[in-house]
Amino acid sequence: MQMNTCRAVVTGGASGLGEATVRKIVGSGGKAVIFDQSEENGVKLQNELGDAVLFIKADVTKDEDIQEAVNQAAEYMGSVNAVVNCAGIGIAEKVIGKKGVHNLSLFSKVIHVNLIGSFNVIRIAAEKMTSNDVNEQGERGVIINTASVAAFDGQIGQAAYSASKGGIVGMTLPIARELARYGIRVMTIAPGLFHTPMFDTLPQEARDSLGKMVPFPSRLGYPSEYAQLVQSIVENPMLNGETIRLDGAIRMQPK
Repeated sequence: MQMNTCRAVVTGGASGLGEATVRKIVGSGGKAVIFDQSEENGVKLQNELGDAVLFIKADVTKDEDIQEAVNQAAEYMGSVNAVVNCAGIGIAEKVIGKKGVHNLSLFSKVIHVNLIGSFNVIRIAAEKMTSNDVNEQGERGVIINTASVAAFDGQIGQAAYSASKGGIVGMTLPIARELARYGIRVMTIAPGLFHTPMFDTLPQEARDSLGKMVPFPSRLGYPSEYAQLVQSIVENPMLNGETIRLDGAIRMQPK
């Protein structure tokens, strides 16, 4: 699939990795619909990028929200042939902390947003993709999920986050195998330390210190580098059923 033929849904597309992905798609001649909770950021990006972008306020964990939003996206763009799942949240809490045991509702919330939310979008968008015409490579669509190196190198306090991202890695291959009959590919990117809004609250010194943990390049990743890998996945039909670490060779320490 070529980027200029992309008709993509990008969850969490109003900031960070998702925003960079939207910019990459539109800059390459494609179209994107943003699913996000931040109306301010989403509308701002839509206004900046013009008719190639539509913002829809949607909660990835809600069946009705995503059913309606995918239908709107397909109507606006003519079809949906790509999904990039970037929506997610993170918390840091120990199983046994100074204030007691891990809050169960917080654990459930992270799983619900990161893992179940991603699956919710996958299942609804994939059904929509099955009615697409095939391209020259026999493709009807591509789905790209966002995990994290925490799926493999989870640190102390990341039980919920690591579990949610590990679930995304775990469902990549079985869904790719199932959707292969329709010509729909499924891939996952596992980023390392990236300069996203989560890091904006940290002082520059702290960001530089985190960046030095990365073997090479010794810095935080740029969201544009995530978007660059999205483009590679979209354009290479042999990439399917796999998780790619995008991390500068970092392996996280226990804490």
